[in-house]
Amino acid sequence: MSHVVIIGNGISGVTAARHIRKNSDYEITIISAETDHFWSRTALMYIYMGHMKFEHTKPYEDWFWKKNKINLVNDYVEKINTQEKSLELIKKGEFSYDQLILATGAKPNKFGWPGQDLKGVSGMVSYQDLRYIEKYTKGIERGVIVGGGLIGVELAEMLRSKDIDVTFLVREKKFWNNVLPHQDACIISNHIKEHHVDLRLGSELKEILPDENGRVKAVVTSEGDEIPCQFVGLTAGVQPNIDLAKASGIETGRGILVNEYLETSVKDVYSVGDCAERREPLPNRRPIEQVWYTGRMMGETVAQTITENKTAYRPGNWFNSAKFFDIEYQTYGWVWNQLKDNEKEFYWEHESGKKCMHFIFDRETKLFLGVNTFGIRLRHECFDKWLTEKRDIFHVLENLRKANFDPEFFNRHEQQIAEAFNKQYPDNTIKLKGKKSLLEAIFG
Repeated sequence: MSHVVIIGNGISGVTAARHIRKNSDYEITIISAETDHFWSRTALMYIYMGHMKFEHTKPYEDWFWKKNKINLVNDYVEKINTQEKSLELIKKGEFSYDQLILATGAKPNKFGWPGQDLKGVSGMVSYQDLRYIEKYTKGIERGVIVGGGLIGVELAEMLRSKDIDVTFLVREKKFWNNVLPHQDACIISNHIKEHHVDLRLGSELKEILPDENGRVKAVVTSEGDEIPCQFVGLTAGVQPNIDLAKASGIETGRGILVNEYLETSVKDVYSVGDCAERREPLPNRRPIEQVWYTGRMMGETVAQTITENKTAYRPGNWFNSAKFFDIEYQTYGWVWNQLKDNEKEFYWEHESGKKCMHFIFDRETKLFLGVNTFGIRLRHECFDKWLTEKRDIFHVLENLRKANFDPEFFNRHEQQIAEAFNKQYPDNTIKLKGKKSLLEAIFG
């Protein structure tokens, strides 16, 4: 009987294990040195804020694993011998496998800043990071966060929930404007400031200064400002955790290189999740996609191949979601931070400055390409269908009411959006399919 070993117990590795079990009676072992059981990493901030306990973040009861004959090993893998198909574990010694899945995840970026390894400096990826942050932010006055991504916003919200002052160093001119269009980035930048965060745009970390006990006491910015603080969060992105694979002779780039079947350069060794890098990326998609749902889909896909139903990884239309304090964000399709030559945009913003929709479509064909939405929750299935069916911008706007997820409890904005569209495109540059106006198309 084949023995499948999975290194890493995040969403990718655990999903692979579950689907291998559904399709086979293979022996399955998951190895992780982080926690005994799989937990929802996206809930990390809520544990810190007291909204949840750690045990509430485990999607499966502890008995689930034994019942489903999935062996859990809490240990650290030091070495992979791909020729002998064996692993070297710190506590358990040699461990054999028939097929191996590397789901080793990612680790916070460090760029060689002086003082980056001082006490009180941490990333925010693992359960160990959570415990470290809890320890070193207890009773402090100020924390400094470095890097303007989604993890940075989560950490800012965490610290503010404990009434800790926060300075946020972001090298871009607006928050996350290397991903978001200018209008969207402005909304989020303003919203972060409204939550009493000292958001310093166009500012970078130069150095972290220690006190006499080797703990952080201040940071120095690229402008020469010295900011007293007792904690520094390094959230300037993450990088694939490839050290183990690289040391074992498995081909790597920025990540562990895989083909469309998630196979590495070594027979019977696969890679999924945040550590995997596609040799040939799919159109418009990045070779490394460090998103929860893509990790889950990779796990499902590799399980099919391992159980003798060889399946290529096809993630479908891009989507993502996040939360910036109390503004929800969703994106479907492709909305780049700058328009491409073939693209036009339609942007609507609510008078509150806390809701907006940003549509992108092809300038010639009017094909709907993507949308960002802030503060309005949308139905995934609607936009996924419209993208798959290659609908035009008119169809999307005419049917926007169908995509509203919360019509009973939230104000409707479709009429305002339609009026804004007509005002932005009053001439016949865009045809309205025989209707006098988009309002007529939507409301009759």
